[in-house]
Amino acid sequence: MEKTANPAPLGLLGFGMTTVLLNLHNAGVIPLSAMILAMGAMVGGAAQILAGLLEFRRGNTFATTAFTAYGAFWVSLVIILILPKTGLAEKPDDLAMGWYLLLWGIFTAFMTLGTLRSNRMLQFVFASLTVLFGLLVLHKWFDTATSVTFQRIAGWEGIVCGSSAIYLGMAEVVNEQLGRTVLPIGARTG
Repeated sequence: MEKTANPAPLGLLGFGMTTVLLNLHNAGVIPLSAMILAMGAMVGGAAQILAGLLEFRRGNTFATTAFTAYGAFWVSLVIILILPKTGLAEKPDDLAMGWYLLLWGIFTAFMTLGTLRSNRMLQFVFASLTVLFGLLVLHKWFDTATSVTFQRIAGWEGIVCGSSAIYLGMAEVVNEQLGRTVLPIGARTG
């Protein structure tokens, strides 16, 4: 049987790099710009969807669901940000965006349960993403002064979350390429 490449690093890196970039904005480090939107559409969106479809071929339901869903999240977020500028749809208010983010947080909490028999790094990625969505909901649902505080906290937490996904993706590439564990990811727990 022919060896099949592992598409998970592509998905993890697509998610991680895009998450770091957007959360540099949330932390107040860089402005929201076409760079973040392009990264969201192509790397966070298209690359993750591709990774999800490739995981389907490998029979990995969890990774198929995670990468395809989060890829669609990034594409939908970019569309939400762009459509109002084209005049094709109204910009959602903060209450509506809070509900959008809450649904993704609930999805992520359930997906976190699916990591309980996986390596510690994957557990951390999903647990920290659940926290990130919670902070983003609070950012959308609180008054302006409190909202900015939650946005900044979410930004820094999102940088940690995205960085952990980048680490895990690179660990999978480096460890496989070298045939030994160079970048530890924590033993399977079950």
